[in-house]
Amino acid sequence: QVQLVESGGGLVQAGGDLRLSCAASGRTFITYNMGWFRQAPGKEREFVAAIMRFGGSTSYADSVKGRFTISRDNAKNTVFLQMNSLKPEDTAVYYCAFGTGNSRLRYGYDYWGQGTQVTVSS
Repeated sequence: QVQLVESGGGLVQAGGDLRLSCAASGRTFITYNMGWFRQAPGKEREFVAAIMRFGGSTSYADSVKGRFTISRDNAKNTVFLQMNSLKPEDTAVYYCAFGTGNSRLRYGYDYWGQGTQVTVSS
């Protein structure tokens, strides 16, 4: 059974840093794109970052570009999101996802983590 387990969320002051991790089990995901989405209360789930299955190229939402860094460890089926210089508007539930479709769209992913809360205070 495929399972994605997230960790690393929490409460941080504005300007602080957090590192999210998402580890998958049940099969190898070396051929899958890995991404992060987030959803704030009353808002749609939005794309944050992705790292591609071929070549490891990365893509970021404009709102996080220059502050967040996505990386992956294929040997451990794990994707990370390093979040620096956090802002209150980054507050949301963050979801990891693995898939083989369009890495910027929620429909491009097949497997999702349970979500982890990130709260940034001002």
